[in-house]
Amino acid sequence: MAEKKEAKKESKKGPAKASKAVKTVKKAAPVKTKPEDGAFAVIETGGKQYRVIVGDTIKIEKLNTELKEGDPVVFDKVLLFDNGSDFTDIGTPYINGVKVSGKLVEIGRNAKVTVIKYKSKSRYFKKSGHRQPFFKVKIEKIG
Repeated sequence: MAEKKEAKKESKKGPAKASKAVKTVKKAAPVKTKPEDGAFAVIETGGKQYRVIVGDTIKIEKLNTELKEGDPVVFDKVLLFDNGSDFTDIGTPYINGVKVSGKLVEIGRNAKVTVIKYKSKSRYFKKSGHRQPFFKVKIEKIG
């Protein structure tokens, strides 16, 4: 019985048409570039830690210095340094003599965060907003 139904379906469709060749192109996924030497460092700034390699762009908390876009930035609080092959240095807590330098790319502010305080039955309602400032820094040299 099932064979008869299949035969009817084929007869309703008619003769098979030649299908067109469809070419699909895959988009290249963004690849995180890794330097040839594989060196990286872990730095501390703004109470946070960042793992950086040469060429990375990191978004950090605003620094307390007067900086403009394009100015050099030096991070001297390096917690860990790895040269990518045979040497790893771990600080206690920081490594003396190792610095990470970069260039300030962008100064901006994050999206607004709205804070609402409310207490029922007491007519208490406070609404405030905050935009956290940030720096974007491109890492240029480790060591």
